[in-house]
Amino acid sequence: MKRFLKHCVSAFALAAATLAVPAAASADWLAEAAKPLKGTEISGIFLDRPGYRAIIKLLPEFEKRTGIKVNYEIVPYENTREKEVLNFTSRGDLTMALVDLVWIGEFAENGWLVPVSELAKDKATTDPNLNLDGFFPLLLNAFGTWGGTVYGLPFDNYSGLLFYNACKLKEAGFDKPPATWEEFATAYAPKLTDASKNQYAYALQSLRGETQSADSFMRFLWPFGGSLLNKDFKSNLMSEGSQTGLKFRQDMLKYMPPGVVSFDHAEAVNALAQGQVAMITEWSAFYNTLVDPATSKLGDCLAVAPEPAGPAGRLPALGGFSLAVASQASPEQQKATWLFIQWATSEEIAKAYVEAGGVSGRMAVYKDPDIKAKYKFVEPMVASWEKGVPEYRPRFPAWPAISEVVAEWGSKIELGQVSPEVGSKEIGTRMEAILQKEGYYDGKKKLLQ
Repeated sequence: MKRFLKHCVSAFALAAATLAVPAAASADWLAEAAKPLKGTEISGIFLDRPGYRAIIKLLPEFEKRTGIKVNYEIVPYENTREKEVLNFTSRGDLTMALVDLVWIGEFAENGWLVPVSELAKDKATTDPNLNLDGFFPLLLNAFGTWGGTVYGLPFDNYSGLLFYNACKLKEAGFDKPPATWEEFATAYAPKLTDASKNQYAYALQSLRGETQSADSFMRFLWPFGGSLLNKDFKSNLMSEGSQTGLKFRQDMLKYMPPGVVSFDHAEAVNALAQGQVAMITEWSAFYNTLVDPATSKLGDCLAVAPEPAGPAGRLPALGGFSLAVASQASPEQQKATWLFIQWATSEEIAKAYVEAGGVSGRMAVYKDPDIKAKYKFVEPMVASWEKGVPEYRPRFPAWPAISEVVAEWGSKIELGQVSPEVGSKEIGTRMEAILQKEGYYDGKKKLLQ
């Protein structure tokens, strides 16, 4: 996987060099570019998460400057890929694709996305200050790039962080969060758990589906020295590191609220916000929910740190989305959608986007003294993006089918219905059958894109 990341970085550098645009610009390039497109309607899918609520707050500015109408539907994450795939295969009305990092291969290989290089050929609708080099390379590579081609721009960007209630930790005798998962299990968790008072040390979002497969199951592989696949795309779940991580997760269930295996992100965040748990490992995007007095009781007790390290080191989760232009859109809609995507991910509105509750993929905004001082999540998040983390979820087109298998058996492992060994063997057998059918073992498809 590390070899894959290096390949993408060099591919991105080449792509960025080919997308340079003139520096001169009008006083308002966006308004000028949109004049021929006034009245055009574009459409996409948003999630019910802070980053999307943030762009919705800023949307009137875009529509006023451009005369372009942005239609959106808010869809639960677990239903988003299915809804988009159905729309694209039936040549529906979506002009914009919301692309999770694990969907990029499927969407690109099916021809549903327009490459940025094609869009940027039209200088009239390309921001003179587009500056692809201004994105964190890790994010542009993971969320928007496939096979060396940039398709989408990072929009809703996540790093896994440890959010915790510093007051609860202090009451239990701790003046800082656990630095390692071993420290969490042996020292912190027992003192922070009292089931008789409905008080628990930790909540891990584990709802069956992508939340279970990505946010729960995969989170405890890499830090413990494991991984889903080896370099030949065979199952690596029976390795010592993978088994140790999955057993650790299973053992932690006694320190979590009953029913946590049905918790999605909202339930995990709410458990911390309302004082039921002392710690969660969640995406950076939920910071604003936890500091909002309307949704959280934490107040000054909220603190943020990197995710704890495992035996293999500190390897936090990476997640996020890009926005891309859908190939099924009309030429006018493609231009209008391209304008919206550039604006929504631009350096121009990055600070306003962050202050409205979003997490920008632009490096410059996190150097702003006001942003660094105001938002506790910035320092640990930026550190993880600059260091780089393993692509702990494969991005190939076969992932959605594999994710269903991982979600089913990952839930059984976490609940103790099967042992990590038995569950891992089932996942490995079924996963390799999917990859065999898809042509990953007979040379029909490249193992590393």
